[in-house]
Amino acid sequence: MAAIPEQTLLSGYQVPCVGLGTWKSKPGEVAAAVKTAIGLGYRHFDCALIYGNEKEIGEAIKDVIGTGTVKREDLFITTKLWNTYHSKARVLEGCKESLTNLGLDYVDLYLIHWPMSMRENVELIPAAPDGRADIIDIDFTETWTAMQDLVDQGMCRSIGVSNFNSKQIQRILDLGLKHPLTCNQIEISPYNSNEKLLQFCKSKGISVVAYSPLGSGDCPWRKPDDPKLLEESEIVRIANQYNKSPGQVLLRWGIQRGYIIIPKSVSAARQKQNFEIFDFELKEDEMKIIYEINRNFRLCTWTGAVPDASHSPYYPFHEEF
Repeated sequence: MAAIPEQTLLSGYQVPCVGLGTWKSKPGEVAAAVKTAIGLGYRHFDCALIYGNEKEIGEAIKDVIGTGTVKREDLFITTKLWNTYHSKARVLEGCKESLTNLGLDYVDLYLIHWPMSMRENVELIPAAPDGRADIIDIDFTETWTAMQDLVDQGMCRSIGVSNFNSKQIQRILDLGLKHPLTCNQIEISPYNSNEKLLQFCKSKGISVVAYSPLGSGDCPWRKPDDPKLLEESEIVRIANQYNKSPGQVLLRWGIQRGYIIIPKSVSAARQKQNFEIFDFELKEDEMKIIYEINRNFRLCTWTGAVPDASHSPYYPFHEEF
């Protein structure tokens, strides 16, 4: 397996440009998936408290380290602070909970999962009487201030955000940072190219991690008539030219745009395929053809099948980028 290129975060730490996403990886499957991935050469794993599988991921990591295949310092582990942990005291609790689940002394990257805060000390996705998400008003700048303390305490090496728009990121930068905002993890695929936000982050030196880079065909709130990215004729045509799969072409497109990708798979064959994207390069016109597929079609919006959170004062998608 070819060495995976890395990006250097503003904190000075390096992160592999391809990682394994674990969203929707079920208990009973995710441990085997993580072990297989490490055997294939994956060293970057993307987790979150809300995914409900941190304990199993932690057990798999412990087992593999125990065999001597890898050391802890060989791995780059990301996890995320959930919406019901945004007050200053709860930030510490949330990080401790994830570290306990994962069986780790520290994570390499800790992100605020969403800028919206929800009712604390209840279920993870609390609903208000009207059926919408039970939103409370905790400014994410309070949350960020507490996140910086976690770095001081050695609980995480780098900190960042996820699903933040450019104005929200700028508000954090304007605070004057003790520790840099190193990353914004956002939904990016050819259906949602997110070009303006990508370029904004790059201009600030902030690394971008793309979730759902393959269009998230198994997204739980996808509608039957939603477009299917992997079946787009131009992508299939380009894939055939390189004797690659449509998925490999999409991942290569992301790498050439300069961001980190975290495709999810529990299949060993697919994990291997998702890694085999460094032996070809898309031409400029092919990059443009794929870019022109953009529909500004976002899947993860907190509307639809999950309790609607668009009434939060910190909902990120009312802004253009």
